[in-house]
Amino acid sequence: MSEELLSPGRTLGVIGAGVMGTALLKGMLDHGLLSRRQAWGAAKTEASCEEVAQSLGITTSREYADLVGDAEILLISVKPGQAAKVAEKLKASGLRSDALLISVLAGVTTDRFEGMLGSENPFVRAMPNTPCLVGHGVTVYCGGRWATDKHLDLCKKIFLSVGKALEVEEHYFNAITALSGSGPAYMYLVMESLADAGVRVGLPRDLAMELVAQTMLGSARMVQETGRHPAALRDDVTTPAGCTIGGLLMLEDGKIRSVLARAVEEATKIVEQLGRGKS
Repeated sequence: MSEELLSPGRTLGVIGAGVMGTALLKGMLDHGLLSRRQAWGAAKTEASCEEVAQSLGITTSREYADLVGDAEILLISVKPGQAAKVAEKLKASGLRSDALLISVLAGVTTDRFEGMLGSENPFVRAMPNTPCLVGHGVTVYCGGRWATDKHLDLCKKIFLSVGKALEVEEHYFNAITALSGSGPAYMYLVMESLADAGVRVGLPRDLAMELVAQTMLGSARMVQETGRHPAALRDDVTTPAGCTIGGLLMLEDGKIRSVLARAVEEATKIVEQLGRGKS
């Protein structure tokens, strides 16, 4: 199956084999999209390289210049502020003109990265989220100036190995980064708060957390599988004069809708600053 992703003798490298980079590598390896000898990862420290090499059984290195020449696909998973440095290093490392570059750098547009690279390499911008680590992430992606349908299909295949993958227009990216990229953190805060509430009313903490996690998971699946609006599903739970309506009124009193909306709005503004090289 590896031939479907890579040509014979070519490799796939991850520049920035941290949490997300490692998750993507693991997903591809687990789904047989490539073999371990076809994959390599680059990390900032020897300790990180050793950890990735041991966990995935692939070649790792702090200095990846000698590995770039054989790469057919390069996944760039570093901090946005390192984009220019990576582009310069790729240019000096024998990057082939047909190598596909896939970036998961928050805020860095296709135009900006292509400009830094100064070549006509196919480029795809993507934004995954951390549930990719357990195979339930969601990733959006879009193609740059020289990306073809074939390149987009390769990108989609990679991200389907760790969850859902959706092609979107690039002007949505900052908002999506703030919503689904940052979204798991919002969900974890809600889960923590609800579990604390369970403890407050007498539940053991481990039981409260298990109930909250499964309730959130089941509620999400209800939305996905029924196709019904969350408001309609909420009404199913909210019986007249019942306890649920009392709890919902307290949440509305706390302006939960406004607070969540403002969180996404603020995160979007910050992503825009990252895209301009600011932090």
